[in-house]
Amino acid sequence: MESKLYVELLRHTPDPEELVAMAARLCYSQTGIKDLKDKVSADDQSKFIEKLISMGHLSPLEHICFTYGIEGISRAASHQLVRHRIASYSQQSQRYVDANNFDYITPPTVKEKGLESEFMRDMDYLNDIYVKYKDLYKIGNGSKEDARFVLPNAAETKIIVTMNARELLHFFSKRTCNRAQWEIRAMAKDMLKLSYDVAPTIFKYAGPGCVTDKCHEGSMSCGRPDDVRKEFARYLN
Repeated sequence: MESKLYVELLRHTPDPEELVAMAARLCYSQTGIKDLKDKVSADDQSKFIEKLISMGHLSPLEHICFTYGIEGISRAASHQLVRHRIASYSQQSQRYVDANNFDYITPPTVKEKGLESEFMRDMDYLNDIYVKYKDLYKIGNGSKEDARFVLPNAAETKIIVTMNARELLHFFSKRTCNRAQWEIRAMAKDMLKLSYDVAPTIFKYAGPGCVTDKCHEGSMSCGRPDDVRKEFARYLN
Protein backbone atom coordinates (compact mmCIF):
# COMPACT_ATOMS: atom_id res chain seq x y z
CA MET A 1 0.00 0.00 0.00
CA GLU A 2 1.26 3.46 -0.84
CA SER A 3 2.32 5.42 2.24
CA LYS A 4 2.17 9.18 2.90
CA LEU A 5 4.70 11.41 4.63
CA TYR A 6 3.94 12.28 8.24
CA VAL A 7 6.22 14.34 10.51
CA GLU A 8 5.51 15.18 14.14
CA LEU A 9 7.58 17.17 16.62
CA LEU A 10 7.45 14.79 19.59
CA ARG A 11 9.54 16.72 22.10
CA HIS A 12 11.78 19.76 22.33
CA THR A 13 13.82 21.52 24.99
CA PRO A 14 11.47 23.72 27.04
CA ASP A 15 11.80 27.49 26.43
CA PRO A 16 14.47 26.88 23.79
CA GLU A 17 15.23 30.48 22.86
CA GLU A 18 15.49 31.52 26.51
CA LEU A 19 18.03 28.75 27.13
CA VAL A 20 20.07 29.74 24.07
CA ALA A 21 20.12 33.37 25.23
CA MET A 22 21.14 32.32 28.73
CA ALA A 23 24.03 30.19 27.46
CA ALA A 24 25.23 32.92 25.12
CA ARG A 25 24.98 35.77 27.65
CA LEU A 26 26.96 33.75 30.17
CA CYS A 27 29.91 33.97 27.79
CA TYR A 28 29.92 37.78 28.02
CA SER A 29 28.69 38.41 31.56
CA GLN A 30 30.05 38.43 35.11
CA THR A 31 26.51 37.84 36.41
CA GLY A 32 25.82 34.68 38.40
CA ILE A 33 23.56 31.95 37.05
CA LYS A 34 20.50 32.89 39.13
CA ASP A 35 20.65 36.60 38.26
CA LEU A 36 21.37 35.76 34.64
CA LYS A 37 18.35 33.45 34.52
CA ASP A 38 16.07 36.13 35.97
CA LYS A 39 17.35 38.77 33.55
CA VAL A 40 17.02 36.57 30.48
CA SER A 41 13.51 35.47 31.48
CA ALA A 42 12.36 39.05 31.91
CA ASP A 43 13.58 40.43 28.57
CA ASP A 44 12.81 39.78 24.93
CA GLN A 45 15.84 37.89 23.57
CA SER A 46 14.91 37.99 19.88
CA LYS A 47 17.36 40.68 18.76
CA PHE A 48 20.17 39.16 20.81
CA ILE A 49 19.63 35.71 19.24
CA GLU A 50 19.46 37.21 15.74
CA LYS A 51 22.78 38.94 16.42
CA LEU A 52 24.31 35.67 17.63
CA ILE A 53 23.29 33.86 14.46
CA SER A 54 24.47 36.70 12.19
CA MET A 55 27.87 36.58 13.95
CA GLY A 56 28.09 32.82 13.47
CA HIS A 57 28.21 32.27 17.26
CA LEU A 58 26.23 29.05 17.06
CA SER A 59 27.57 26.92 19.92
CA PRO A 60 24.78 28.08 22.31
CA LEU A 61 22.29 26.48 19.91
CA GLU A 62 23.74 23.07 20.77
CA HIS A 63 22.03 23.24 24.18
CA ILE A 64 18.55 22.79 22.71
CA CYS A 65 17.26 19.65 21.01
CA PHE A 66 14.27 18.68 18.90
CA THR A 67 12.90 15.16 18.50
CA TYR A 68 10.74 14.22 15.49
CA GLY A 69 8.69 11.17 14.70
CA ILE A 70 8.73 10.51 10.96
CA GLU A 71 6.86 7.94 8.90
CA GLY A 72 5.91 7.55 5.28
CA ILE A 73 9.46 7.88 3.95
CA SER A 74 11.32 5.33 1.90
CA ARG A 75 14.48 3.49 2.82
CA ALA A 76 16.10 5.55 0.06
CA ALA A 77 15.29 8.72 2.02
CA SER A 78 16.28 7.34 5.41
CA HIS A 79 19.69 6.35 4.01
CA GLN A 80 20.24 10.02 3.20
CA LEU A 81 18.91 11.19 6.56
CA VAL A 82 21.27 9.10 8.68
CA ARG A 83 24.29 10.58 6.90
CA HIS A 84 23.78 13.55 9.21
CA ARG A 85 25.93 12.12 11.97
CA ILE A 86 25.42 14.68 14.76
CA ALA A 87 22.03 13.23 15.57
CA SER A 88 20.36 10.26 17.25
CA TYR A 89 18.19 7.79 15.35
CA SER A 90 15.84 4.94 16.22
CA GLN A 91 14.52 3.22 13.10
CA GLN A 92 11.97 0.47 12.57
CA SER A 93 13.92 -2.73 11.97
CA GLN A 94 13.41 -4.94 8.92
CA ARG A 95 15.32 -7.59 10.83
CA TYR A 96 12.68 -7.95 13.54
CA VAL A 97 9.51 -6.46 12.01
CA ASP A 98 7.76 -8.63 9.42
CA ALA A 99 7.61 -6.73 6.13
CA ASN A 100 4.87 -8.83 4.55
CA ASN A 101 2.44 -6.45 2.82
CA PHE A 102 4.98 -3.64 3.25
CA ASP A 103 3.93 -0.07 2.56
CA TYR A 104 5.95 1.81 -0.05
CA ILE A 105 6.64 5.25 -1.47
CA THR A 106 5.74 6.04 -5.09
CA PRO A 107 8.01 8.61 -6.82
CA PRO A 108 6.16 11.54 -8.44
CA THR A 109 7.77 10.71 -11.78
CA VAL A 110 5.98 7.34 -11.74
CA LYS A 111 2.66 9.15 -11.32
CA GLU A 112 3.53 11.74 -13.98
CA LYS A 113 4.05 8.98 -16.50
CA GLY A 114 0.85 7.19 -15.52
CA LEU A 115 2.70 4.14 -14.24
CA GLU A 116 1.11 3.86 -10.80
CA SER A 117 -0.68 0.59 -11.54
CA GLU A 118 2.47 -1.00 -12.93
CA PHE A 119 4.52 0.25 -9.98
CA MET A 120 1.97 -1.22 -7.56
CA ARG A 121 2.14 -4.58 -9.35
CA ASP A 122 5.93 -4.53 -9.09
CA MET A 123 5.74 -3.80 -5.33
CA ASP A 124 3.28 -6.69 -4.92
CA TYR A 125 5.64 -8.93 -6.87
CA LEU A 126 8.58 -8.01 -4.62
CA ASN A 127 6.42 -8.65 -1.58
CA ASP A 128 5.65 -12.14 -2.92
CA ILE A 129 9.37 -12.78 -3.37
CA TYR A 130 10.02 -11.64 0.22
CA VAL A 131 7.36 -14.00 1.55
CA LYS A 132 8.72 -16.84 -0.58
CA TYR A 133 12.24 -16.53 0.81
CA LYS A 134 10.99 -16.00 4.37
CA ASP A 135 8.21 -18.60 4.65
CA LEU A 136 8.72 -21.10 1.83
CA TYR A 137 12.49 -21.30 1.45
CA LYS A 138 13.07 -20.29 5.08
CA ILE A 139 16.47 -18.81 4.30
CA GLY A 140 18.46 -18.05 7.43
CA ASN A 141 16.30 -20.59 9.27
CA GLY A 142 13.19 -18.73 8.20
CA SER A 143 14.33 -15.42 9.63
CA LYS A 144 13.25 -11.97 8.43
CA GLU A 145 16.91 -11.00 8.72
CA ASP A 146 17.92 -12.61 5.41
CA ALA A 147 14.61 -12.36 3.57
CA ARG A 148 14.77 -8.55 3.82
CA PHE A 149 17.58 -8.53 1.23
CA VAL A 150 14.98 -8.63 -1.54
CA LEU A 151 13.02 -5.61 -0.26
CA PRO A 152 13.20 -2.45 -2.39
CA ASN A 153 14.44 1.03 -1.51
CA ALA A 154 10.82 2.09 -1.98
CA ALA A 155 9.82 0.19 1.19
CA GLU A 156 8.39 2.55 3.79
CA THR A 157 10.17 3.08 7.10
CA LYS A 158 9.53 4.87 10.38
CA ILE A 159 12.19 6.70 12.35
CA ILE A 160 12.62 8.93 15.40
CA VAL A 161 15.27 11.63 15.04
CA THR A 162 16.83 13.96 17.59
CA MET A 163 19.08 16.87 16.58
CA ASN A 164 20.34 19.96 18.33
CA ALA A 165 19.44 23.31 16.81
CA ARG A 166 22.89 23.98 15.38
CA GLU A 167 22.85 20.71 13.47
CA LEU A 168 19.29 21.40 12.37
CA LEU A 169 20.36 24.67 10.75
CA HIS A 170 23.01 22.74 8.84
CA PHE A 171 20.52 19.98 7.96
CA PHE A 172 17.97 22.51 6.69
CA SER A 173 20.61 24.31 4.61
CA LYS A 174 21.36 21.08 2.75
CA ARG A 175 18.04 19.27 2.62
CA THR A 176 15.56 22.07 1.90
CA CYS A 177 17.60 23.14 -1.14
CA ASN A 178 16.05 22.58 -4.57
CA ARG A 179 19.03 20.35 -5.30
CA ALA A 180 18.03 17.92 -2.53
CA GLN A 181 16.14 14.75 -3.44
CA TRP A 182 12.40 15.48 -3.54
CA GLU A 183 11.45 13.16 -0.69
CA ILE A 184 13.95 14.30 1.93
CA ARG A 185 13.30 17.90 0.89
CA ALA A 186 9.58 17.54 1.68
CA MET A 187 10.44 15.95 5.01
CA ALA A 188 12.99 18.64 5.90
CA LYS A 189 10.51 21.41 5.08
CA ASP A 190 7.94 19.85 7.41
CA MET A 191 10.58 19.58 10.15
CA LEU A 192 11.56 23.21 9.60
CA LYS A 193 7.99 24.46 9.87
CA LEU A 194 7.48 22.57 13.14
CA SER A 195 10.77 23.91 14.51
CA TYR A 196 9.95 27.46 13.46
CA ASP A 197 6.63 27.35 15.29
CA VAL A 198 8.52 26.62 18.53
CA ALA A 199 11.62 28.80 18.04
CA PRO A 200 10.85 31.41 15.36
CA THR A 201 13.89 33.59 16.01
CA ILE A 202 16.37 30.73 15.77
CA PHE A 203 14.85 29.35 12.58
CA LYS A 204 13.79 32.68 11.05
CA TYR A 205 16.40 32.48 8.30
CA ALA A 206 16.76 28.71 8.13
CA GLY A 207 16.77 27.09 4.72
CA PRO A 208 19.13 26.79 1.77
CA GLY A 209 22.08 29.16 1.51
CA CYS A 210 20.38 31.41 -1.02
CA VAL A 211 17.70 32.40 1.51
CA THR A 212 20.06 34.70 3.39
CA ASP A 213 23.27 34.72 1.37
CA LYS A 214 24.18 33.05 -1.89
CA CYS A 215 23.75 29.62 -3.39
CA HIS A 216 26.44 27.17 -2.31
CA GLU A 217 25.80 24.69 -5.12
CA GLY A 218 28.09 26.35 -7.64
CA SER A 219 27.52 25.17 -11.21
CA MET A 220 24.84 22.79 -9.92
CA SER A 221 22.61 25.65 -8.73
CA CYS A 222 18.93 25.57 -9.63
CA GLY A 223 19.37 29.19 -10.74
CA ARG A 224 16.19 30.42 -9.03
CA PRO A 225 17.26 32.09 -5.75
CA ASP A 226 14.49 34.72 -5.87
CA ASP A 227 11.82 32.04 -6.18
CA VAL A 228 13.37 30.09 -3.28
CA ARG A 229 13.44 33.19 -1.06
CA LYS A 230 9.79 33.89 -1.79
CA GLU A 231 8.87 30.28 -1.07
CA PHE A 232 10.54 30.30 2.35
CA ALA A 233 9.20 33.75 3.22
CA ARG A 234 5.69 32.36 2.70
CA TYR A 235 6.47 29.07 4.36
CA LEU A 236 7.78 30.53 7.61
CA ASN A 237 5.11 33.21 8.07
